[in-house]
Amino acid sequence: MTFTFSEYQSWAKTIAIYPVISHPVIYPTLGLSDEAGEVSGKIKKIFRDKGGVFAPEDIVEIKKELGDVLWYLSQIATELDISLEEVALANQTKLDSRKNRGALQGSGDNR
Repeated sequence: MTFTFSEYQSWAKTIAIYPVISHPVIYPTLGLSDEAGEVSGKIKKIFRDKGGVFAPEDIVEIKKELGDVLWYLSQIATELDISLEEVALANQTKLDSRKNRGALQGSGDNR
């Protein structure tokens, strides 16, 4: 089974259960940070404990965590009425502009 971004975002919304909180974007934002940290932690440990060699089972576990990252990202976008297609296109436009101007390296959001 494959998903378009729109189909994934619609599906992801059907399983969203949040605690009562002052704004619905807060919970998925905290979840995204948590899950991104889990991805980082798994990769860190592969470099610390395995010399940076990714075994097939490591890839499977990282894929699971990346899926959680995607779900929370989707929920943040949904709560802000942004489609994942808009997110992807805006990112592509930004990065193409940086590439064309020779500004991929460096720092700052508006380079």
